[in-house]
Amino acid sequence: MTQIMIVDDSPTDTYLLQAMLEKNGYQTLTAENGNEGIEVARLIKPDLILMDVVMPEMNGFQALRALGSDPETSSIPVILVTRKDQKVDRVWGMRQGARDYVTKPVNEDALLNTINETLTG
Repeated sequence: MTQIMIVDDSPTDTYLLQAMLEKNGYQTLTAENGNEGIEVARLIKPDLILMDVVMPEMNGFQALRALGSDPETSSIPVILVTRKDQKVDRVWGMRQGARDYVTKPVNEDALLNTINETLTG
């Protein structure tokens, strides 16, 4: 079963993403911030990470760079899922190593298509 980690400091957004993914057959795990996300990714090695950008302690861009520079986690694809919807944010996120960029509120079909495209290459 494909395992997807959700890294988001919003319990509501985490719950919504988790419900969306689980009803479509994905196994989920969660982290509340970038630091925790990196730790969990190193331990569990999920198939994919959905990461918010605006979080306390370490934002999603910083966590994305840390994951990408660590040989243990660099192969895990990351999709940024955020309310930051400016073109500059999208460009910056992709430059940091994100495989894709999805804005909130999330459209379920669009997210599932993005996940499928990311996982199948």
